[in-house]
Amino acid sequence: MGDAQRYIGVAERRARLAVRHRLAGAARAGGPEEVASSLVALHGTDPATVFLAVGARLADPSHTVRETERALYEDRRLVRMHGMRHTVFVFPTGLTAVVHASTGLAVAARERAALVKDMAKAGAPDAAWLKEVEESALAALARRGQATAAELAQDEPRLKEQFVYAAGKSYEGVHTVSTRLLRVLGVEGKVVRGRPLGSWTSSQFRWALAPEHPELDVAGAQAELLRRWLAVCGPATEADLKWWTGWRVTEVRRALAAIGARAVSVDEGTAYVADGDAGPVAEPEEPWAALLPALDPTAMGWQQRDWYLAPELRPLLFDRSGNVGPTVWWNGRVIGGWAQRGDGEIVWRVLDGAGVGREAEAAIAAEAERLRAWVGATRLTPRFRTPLERELAG
Repeated sequence: MGDAQRYIGVAERRARLAVRHRLAGAARAGGPEEVASSLVALHGTDPATVFLAVGARLADPSHTVRETERALYEDRRLVRMHGMRHTVFVFPTGLTAVVHASTGLAVAARERAALVKDMAKAGAPDAAWLKEVEESALAALARRGQATAAELAQDEPRLKEQFVYAAGKSYEGVHTVSTRLLRVLGVEGKVVRGRPLGSWTSSQFRWALAPEHPELDVAGAQAELLRRWLAVCGPATEADLKWWTGWRVTEVRRALAAIGARAVSVDEGTAYVADGDAGPVAEPEEPWAALLPALDPTAMGWQQRDWYLAPELRPLLFDRSGNVGPTVWWNGRVIGGWAQRGDGEIVWRVLDGAGVGREAEAAIAAEAERLRAWVGATRLTPRFRTPLERELAG
């Protein structure tokens, strides 16, 4: 991985972020697929995040919703599926095989084993019965093209079967076979989320068969995923890599070695960049501002965030589970947050101590107007609400 460790300071890390994450004005993208490819993955836990993250990075965001929906549901250039850390993301379709082999297989094995175990404890039918239901449900989905769980249950009534989970425990509950089974099939790479029942902010998804992809070697897929991510997010520490991928540290180190990653020095210690990417990167010619949504992949890209997000701002910008809310950026650092009020107005606040002037405020105001213009009549409420977002939204 090389002997000499070049120091990459905060200013250069912010410059890399500005260009590679498509946030500086001159670096903005032409379409949703270009954004997703540049970032490797778009957080999909909150459906609106996908569209807002794309719109913030487009040179012309006026057709964000239509173009993103086309890529997701018509052309299938983008796919919403489970990925790193058992989280739902949107990926370029060509990356699905890499994601499935590098992060999905291990999670899928645990999920299926847990479902069979939970059903057995509840006295529900066995794994052979579950396999029958699965095959029937997949056949029904193939016939329908896309369907909700309720629609699939019309074709395969056994999907409506229920069983008691954690009987006698404080968190006892009743699970439906369809809910648990479709989740397992999702992490196994057999089904993906289709078009929602409502608007682009809806979380009531139909299901669709996953696009066919080759079965890849796990180690090779992990190396490829890490190579792509470092090209976008390097330098990153081993802690960042382990957190973002959800892998064991041995897997992270194996992948780093496989791609010939270069060790560099950052304020947190040793970090890594892709091979050939250790050279200096210039700052964008023009200053830039951005309004990024809750769970944006840039704000959530690293575990160690002090170089772009001051620790004292976190209590207002994150919820108790570590989910980031809507953020205001200026030249590569988070300086505040934003929200949408009931009348559609986009309101924002620069938090005390950020130390920005009129140029920044004018640029942020322009971004707020840009966002309001393409969002239109849609009302946005983040799935995970944070203190500042709640206060601003009123």
